[in-house]
Amino acid sequence: MLTDALVKHILGLIRYRMTDPGEIMETLGQMKSSSEQDWATAWGNTAEKIQTRAEESYAIKKMVSASSSYLRAATYWRIALMYFSDKEDQIVKKYSENSVYCYDRYLELSGYPGQKIQIPYEETYLPGYFYRSPTAEEKAPILIITPGRDTWGEDTIWVYDAALQRGIHCIVIEGPGQGTTLRLQNLKFRPDWETVISPVVDFAETLPGIDMERIALMGISFGGYLIPRAAAFEKRIKVCIANPGNISWGISINKALKQVKKLPKFLRPTMIDNLVKDYAWKHGVENNIDTVISELDKYNNSNILDKITCKVLVMDATSEILPGEAIKFYNALQCPKDYMLFDSETTAQNHTQMGGYGPASDTLFDWIEDNL
Repeated sequence: MLTDALVKHILGLIRYRMTDPGEIMETLGQMKSSSEQDWATAWGNTAEKIQTRAEESYAIKKMVSASSSYLRAATYWRIALMYFSDKEDQIVKKYSENSVYCYDRYLELSGYPGQKIQIPYEETYLPGYFYRSPTAEEKAPILIITPGRDTWGEDTIWVYDAALQRGIHCIVIEGPGQGTTLRLQNLKFRPDWETVISPVVDFAETLPGIDMERIALMGISFGGYLIPRAAAFEKRIKVCIANPGNISWGISINKALKQVKKLPKFLRPTMIDNLVKDYAWKHGVENNIDTVISELDKYNNSNILDKITCKVLVMDATSEILPGEAIKFYNALQCPKDYMLFDSETTAQNHTQMGGYGPASDTLFDWIEDNL
């Protein structure tokens, strides 16, 4: 279930001080069911409590305590919306704004080397953060990170924090359909992800200290499907990291939707109805299973794989939600490539290494240091 995966993600953030074990257990204990509403209510209550604590610490000039609480509050506001598809509910805007406010306060008070950025994009902008490594050389590589459908940019900390420790700068963006770009700007997913990434590379060129010959692009979950398309057309990318790889996200998801469609509507699991509603919202189409299936058919990279010329790392796990898709993607690539499989011995065998971020980041960055 999605909630099980998210709990693994939430537990994985403890090591980065973004969540706390006691607060997690207390919040889960408040839930009367696994419904979206109960999930959002419980995490929203926790976020509000921790933000209040942050404001109280700030008022008496206890800045270390304030920054710590602001960071956790920001995380809990985001978590409340990760499993919530009712776009008309007022909490979508409120919680999103609260999360941004708290995270920005954390950066302001903590000294963590991140700054908010707005990347020019068509007639608007893409929100994100630029993290400058304090250990970087005068001219250093940069890693551009695209999150997935459900997690937000800040949740990729297991990647960007590890990069900063190794002298690699990072840009973390939320593209159309993701995070605040969806919830505060109403921008929807699009299959031609190169139109999203090229402006980010342009922006990187304006930053001092960036080695434009060493640009890496990484996508996580749905982002792992999106970024190979960008690498096929954006030739300034030196290495592309797909976590996990997937030739056609649309075909993979549509297999399940087409099976469910055969059932009478009253027999369909509520989870599937929520999934269809979530896809419809994030892709900007009618909340209808046939319409969503038609829209997802557009998400197929099979005809552009031969255009990828940079080196690609395909990450995979033995308990991935779409087993076998990453190795199919790896085998289809004609460019220089490597394959990285996480199993139970690594403790990072779940989807995008949820619950095993420590060992996963070590293994990933050993490869990045050798290839970037």
